[in-house]
Amino acid sequence: MEFILISGLSGAGKSQVASFMEDIGYFVVDNMPAPLIPRFAELCMAGQAKYDRVAIVSDIRGGQTFDGLFSALSDLTEMGCAYKILFVEAGSETIIKRYKETRRRHPLAQNGRSLDEAVHRERTILEPVRKRAEYIVDTTALSTAKLRGEILRLFGSGGPQQAMSVSVISFGFKYGIPIEADLVFDVRFLPNPYYIAELRHLTGLDKPVFDFVFGNQQTTDFMAHLENLMGFLLPQYVEEGKAALVIAVGCTGGQHRSVAVTRALADFIRQKGYNASDNHRDMTRAQ
Repeated sequence: MEFILISGLSGAGKSQVASFMEDIGYFVVDNMPAPLIPRFAELCMAGQAKYDRVAIVSDIRGGQTFDGLFSALSDLTEMGCAYKILFVEAGSETIIKRYKETRRRHPLAQNGRSLDEAVHRERTILEPVRKRAEYIVDTTALSTAKLRGEILRLFGSGGPQQAMSVSVISFGFKYGIPIEADLVFDVRFLPNPYYIAELRHLTGLDKPVFDFVFGNQQTTDFMAHLENLMGFLLPQYVEEGKAALVIAVGCTGGQHRSVAVTRALADFIRQKGYNASDNHRDMTRAQ
């Protein structure tokens, strides 16, 4: 089991890190009390495979000393549960700026203590945790996309392509464009199997229709251009930090041409190493 403890300075980006860990398959728990950590680890170790990658966020909200946390970590070692600590930090000026922009209150900014003093005190309190950390991520100069990329580099599996899921949807324009679509392609210019009597009641998933659609030069040329475009766009979206991309392919009724193209496009994207699915929203409406 992979067990990651996420800690660090308030305002440094722990919540974002936790979200990114969840995106890549970790079961994430925020602000778990230290005494419960060993018991939780025990349950995970005895449970199903869905709990084989776990991340727990523990920070200053749990108290101003970390004796309880260190005791819990010692218990994990005795249990044979290997763990690693990820410490998230940022420069004091950056943290202060973030708090002023969000107008949130720092956990230690109380009893007349200024924000600057609170940040300095938290840094001092957390220093023992930082010294034990296997990973230290400084978010001072990291954009959201670059932070996500760093978490993927440290903890991701299956390459950068697996950080983004791609959903390819076929649809019929007469039923409306899917509102969740990021990219929309219109294939109504392709020859229509609807006008072939023996193909009319079939779908683009049936071999006769698929062969008819891809037996035309227009389709071959279109797919070549579309695959080139996808080959360029998909890495850009991954670099930008996009977690999910929805591509919609439409024809008139969403039964023949868009279905065949969607199937072929999803297959191409999967061959490129991405986690892609194909769905056919309107395929059975006309049947």
